[in-house]
Amino acid sequence: QVQLVESGGGLVQAGGSLRLTCEASGSIGNIYRMGWVRLAPGKQRELVASILWGGKTNYEPSVEGRFTISRDNAKNTIYLQMNLLKPEDTAVYYCNIIEAGLSGKSYWGQGTQVTVSS
Repeated sequence: QVQLVESGGGLVQAGGSLRLTCEASGSIGNIYRMGWVRLAPGKQRELVASILWGGKTNYEPSVEGRFTISRDNAKNTIYLQMNLLKPEDTAVYYCNIIEAGLSGKSYWGQGTQVTVSS
């Protein structure tokens, strides 16, 4: 059974930093993409950062230059370093891993709350 566990969320003042961690366990097939998705009240779900298995990264424009996604393959862990946080970054952040292939599965963590005060 695949399990993704996020940690690192919390309350921070605007301009501060947080690092989110997602530890994956269980049997995951070939990975297509790993990413962080956030959901804020009254807003649509956003894929804020992603990294393909080959290493290519992509960021939502509002976080470009402030957030950095990275991974440690040996530890089956992905990270999201968030700097210069803004109140509009407040959301629940979910880790997501998508397997490669037409029948690839999508796995989700339980989410971690990030709250940025002004």
